[in-house]
Amino acid sequence: MTELLTAAQMRAIEQAAIESGEVTGLELMERAGKGVVEAIFEEWPELQKAPHRAVVLCGPGNNGGDGFVVARLLKDWGWEVEVFLYGDAEKLPPDARVNYERWGALGEVGQFADSISLLVKPPPLGPLVVVDAIFGTGLRRAIPEDIGVVVQEVNIHRFKKIVVAVDVPSGLCSDSGAILRKDGSVLDSLPYPNEIVGAYLTIPFQWAKVGLHLKHGSKFSGKLATYDIGIAYGPRPSGGGEAPARGDGRGLSGVPPGETVKLIEAPSNVLKLGDHKYSHGHALILSGGPGKTGAARLAARGALRIGAGLTTIACPRNALSEIAAQITALMVRSLDGPPGLTELLEDARLNALCLGPGLGLGADTQALVLAALKAKRGTVLDADALTRFERNPEVLFDALHENCVLTPHAGEFKRLFPDIAEKLAEPATTGPAFSKVDATRQAAARAGCTVLFKGPDTVIADPDGRCAINSSAYDRAAPWLATAGSGDVLAGFITGLLARGFAPMQAAETAAWLHTECALSFGPGLIAEDLPEELPKVFRTLL
Repeated sequence: MTELLTAAQMRAIEQAAIESGEVTGLELMERAGKGVVEAIFEEWPELQKAPHRAVVLCGPGNNGGDGFVVARLLKDWGWEVEVFLYGDAEKLPPDARVNYERWGALGEVGQFADSISLLVKPPPLGPLVVVDAIFGTGLRRAIPEDIGVVVQEVNIHRFKKIVVAVDVPSGLCSDSGAILRKDGSVLDSLPYPNEIVGAYLTIPFQWAKVGLHLKHGSKFSGKLATYDIGIAYGPRPSGGGEAPARGDGRGLSGVPPGETVKLIEAPSNVLKLGDHKYSHGHALILSGGPGKTGAARLAARGALRIGAGLTTIACPRNALSEIAAQITALMVRSLDGPPGLTELLEDARLNALCLGPGLGLGADTQALVLAALKAKRGTVLDADALTRFERNPEVLFDALHENCVLTPHAGEFKRLFPDIAEKLAEPATTGPAFSKVDATRQAAARAGCTVLFKGPDTVIADPDGRCAINSSAYDRAAPWLATAGSGDVLAGFITGLLARGFAPMQAAETAAWLHTECALSFGPGLIAEDLPEELPKVFRTLL
């Protein structure tokens, strides 16, 4: 998996690299500027044929310093480049000031507001490329009004030009994906032309920032092109020698272990199989009564397709014929309330349970959940199994154990964790804003088990603070996944992996990634029934 960092973590890593003598701040700035230019040429190869025209908008910090490097390198390439600075050049950080002076040997630096006269002109009179180097990861407040006037012109006229963001689009909280707003109001529509730069291409340095994969991040970043600026992962060995290779699992220099967020990528172990069906476990899916069995059947089909050796649906006696008429490879048996579930779970081979999809909100649902939790098996709680505890979530939390996975969507999360959800819904006026990562970590700590907080930016956390994001954005955007029943299938995927022996966090991460991949594989027109049937095709791509 790939690490995603907060602004503070990135600063700590850069500082550790500089203090170790591995690199200087000026060298990092030079590499960053080079990365932006290389990313532009890789994305639009035709731009390598000079001349073209660019406007580089530089801010008062090191992000602005990166912008001066970009301007100089494009100028060296033969481009016509005009640079505008927001703020006082005398107050620039030392490294940014050096690059300001280097640019000064090649061209002038204009007043920020004067850029508007160029931004409103279409190419070739105006710029073909606009480089946003105003605010980077260090943004702590809403864009000031005098910057917002320029940002509005960038956004309104960007259909005539290419907008490239350095590290993150200006206006975005790099930790939360929120758009920082001065008036404290909640955003309810898009776009916001004077509050955030809308980029076609965003170039994060070394590691993408968490906020690029949360909330509004993907809406304004365009395409991501992460650029390696050569910072080692871990500290150098005490006796000298080479720094640890990237991806060796030793952690990041300057960042405490376990505090980074992982971006979920293709699983490497999902196709490992045993020698007979019982070595793949036995999943038990509980269903509601007649007319309410569809959700459980979707979950059961998902569990079976993802590799559970056996899958049984347990339902009220009067729903037996409805379920049996529509399944083949799945098994079905009657269940007479909580005492019947307790008796059924005397069979130790039933090693993974799923409760919630179509289960209903009656008193029996709460009793069934509590009976299931006493068995201490791998347990997925979704939908009705979560909503039923809205009035008394502490009863659920007291019964949960480390082998559980909760899979709430935003509404269910609010019912179980109202205080955490309230913080998440608060307007973002200063950064870093409270994020979905923060919310999910707090929820997992309170529940004492793994929590999968659903959405296009699905966040998964366990009680130890480990956290991962399954991003259904950028090249993995699958808006057709928002269809009735898709969450039931996801619950089934997790249950099937628990049955196969996956740890709860691992099961949730793997299932979420496969869930998105199935949607991408099928494409528009998807309905929930298609997801399990798409799994074999996805598995073949992993061979």
